[in-house]
Amino acid sequence: MTSAPRPPHEDVRPDPEHGATGPEGPPAPARGYLLDNARAEAGERFVWLAELFDGVTRGHFDRLGVGAGSRCWEVGAGGRSIPEALAAAVGPTGHVLATDIDPSWLHPGDGYEVRRHDVAADPPPEPGTFDLVHARLVLVHVPDRARALATMAAALRPGGVLLVEDADTALQPLACLDDGGPAQRRANRMREAVRELLARRGADLRYGRTLPRALREAGLVDVAASGSFPVGGRACDHLEAATIRHVRGELLKAGLTDDTEIDAHLAAVQAGELDLTLAPLISAWGRRPAGPARPHLEDRPSP
Repeated sequence: MTSAPRPPHEDVRPDPEHGATGPEGPPAPARGYLLDNARAEAGERFVWLAELFDGVTRGHFDRLGVGAGSRCWEVGAGGRSIPEALAAAVGPTGHVLATDIDPSWLHPGDGYEVRRHDVAADPPPEPGTFDLVHARLVLVHVPDRARALATMAAALRPGGVLLVEDADTALQPLACLDDGGPAQRRANRMREAVRELLARRGADLRYGRTLPRALREAGLVDVAASGSFPVGGRACDHLEAATIRHVRGELLKAGLTDDTEIDAHLAAVQAGELDLTLAPLISAWGRRPAGPARPHLEDRPSP
């Protein structure tokens, strides 16, 4: 998604967990996805998110039985790593559809189909046909999350599995768990500022914890979930730097920080002074109730 950044109204009070609040109380989020795909930093973010979380996601694919012949829909794919992993898993007898509101980072010649698609506005592609539908770090940014979930659930065949992975930045809001020094405290101030920007754009910073209930409300059964988050390391450093560069202009326009603080934070990240972490990634999955004719995905033998 792309949108011109909009500074908050002088009467808008940011609430980093529930969005901006105007003088009369109702939420007043700005429009557009803050971390849109149009910026070069988006490509950097995809690389480091893949390094941090692709192992977690692929582990779920393996456990859920994705294999030769499976039909999979990757929602809000962003980068190429997950569509490529799915294409390798399903082989020539399977099918992988990768969609995004801005699919410019995807390569359709790498074993998967690419379509432009807005999961919160467009009907499900090929409804009732997919063995697996997956979205990672997508729905937290989508204002109409219930509609998006319903669209994904409608794309599943009977017995198919929906896997949704999203962050819960309110559950663990810090950039540095060890905030014993000035650089660490500055990093935590910067993380809080980014959280405020996300909330003003309509992100639900508590969404991850609601996923099991949301999947049940979407009509799925056998729902379960798990969580993980990294602490420290090169990938966390690179992701932090790319994210701050991506939103630097918006941070400054919103008056949430200044150039001096941003430059000092980026220098500390570059110097390896911080043990940076992320919000927990909550992975939740559920199955569309199976009809009598076909077994569900978990019942298939591994190839």
